[in-house]
Amino acid sequence: MSKWTEIEKKYYMPTFQRMPVVLVRGQGARVWDDNGREYLDFIGGLAVNSLGHCHPVVAKALAEQGKTLTQTSNHFYTVPQLQLAELLVNNSCFDKAFFCNSGTEANEGAVKLARRYGKLHLDGAFVVITTFDSFHGRTLAMVAATGQKRFQEPYTPMPSGFVNVEANSIESIKKATTKQTCAVMLEPIQAEGGVNIPSEDYLKKVREWCDKKGILLILDEIQTGMGRLGALFGYQLYGIEPDIITLAKGMGGGVPIGAFLARKKADVFKVGEHGSTFGGNPLVCAVAYAVTKHIIENDVAGNARRVGEHLGSRLAKLKAKHVFIVDVRGRGLLWAVEFKKDMAEPVMLGCIEKGLLVNKLKPNAIRLIPPLIITKKDVDEATGILGDVLARQAG
Repeated sequence: MSKWTEIEKKYYMPTFQRMPVVLVRGQGARVWDDNGREYLDFIGGLAVNSLGHCHPVVAKALAEQGKTLTQTSNHFYTVPQLQLAELLVNNSCFDKAFFCNSGTEANEGAVKLARRYGKLHLDGAFVVITTFDSFHGRTLAMVAATGQKRFQEPYTPMPSGFVNVEANSIESIKKATTKQTCAVMLEPIQAEGGVNIPSEDYLKKVREWCDKKGILLILDEIQTGMGRLGALFGYQLYGIEPDIITLAKGMGGGVPIGAFLARKKADVFKVGEHGSTFGGNPLVCAVAYAVTKHIIENDVAGNARRVGEHLGSRLAKLKAKHVFIVDVRGRGLLWAVEFKKDMAEPVMLGCIEKGLLVNKLKPNAIRLIPPLIITKKDVDEATGILGDVLARQAG
């Protein structure tokens, strides 16, 4: 046992179920532990390391901006922040951006924006409809938005203003909509909830309903955005345009940054109505600008789409081989393998033994969310290891 695991037990709050690995170095899609052992990383910092570990674009931006200007205050203009805002707006359907420090903060800001819209344009409407099995963050308000009892029960009573309804059901949204509703907030694909993919026309129906009722549509693309699904933004795959989008994770390529973007209709904040001390500081914005620019100019989303199709086909072959695999589902480089019984932990640990990192999504499911720069060769290696582990489980 590493000395670091003992230090963690002594000094760190026990909020995480740690894997038995102490990581000390990363390069591309590979990481190494404190014993020098190499692993193929199919977790990617939970969809954060979009360009892999220590990508030259990230390292260069960090070094150059770190020697120039790291933090000021949003009372002043800073160039990297405005470059990033311009880049995101010019490559999306949105008109304005705001930067914060995390996905949770991005969702909080989006909900505040929707509530402000409701106060100004919907006679004070303030309720946001979300769905069961969603995940929107760890603050109290975002736990209330998250439609999963296991996250809510330790902290009840929940803050008011959120209604959780059945996922992938336009009728449930219609039934829950009242005069107090200001917005619907959805993930294009529920990532933390199980990599749950909606029917092809679901988001279009929700968009039509929101237009009919005059309420806002917020898409939480914290995990699905920035090329993960095979397009720069997930909404582009479903033929709709939300009023507000939230981003984080892959946008920073490893540095902590979040954002929410709004179309002109929903851009209702005035001076003093929202803010952040660290949000949008020059250091993280310089890195996020470099990462986003690289993703766009090098068709990283296209690689995610092509390699993701290969990953899906390899996982489908494993499903055909093992009767205990209930389902394989995903899009781009966001995939889940679901089992008939609670075997995700032994599968995860078996993969670690063989040099592959995968995420235990649920007791009966694992998730694969590798960097967007992986190759088909990486996929073959990963699915080969996973296949060996599954064969041993079947044994």
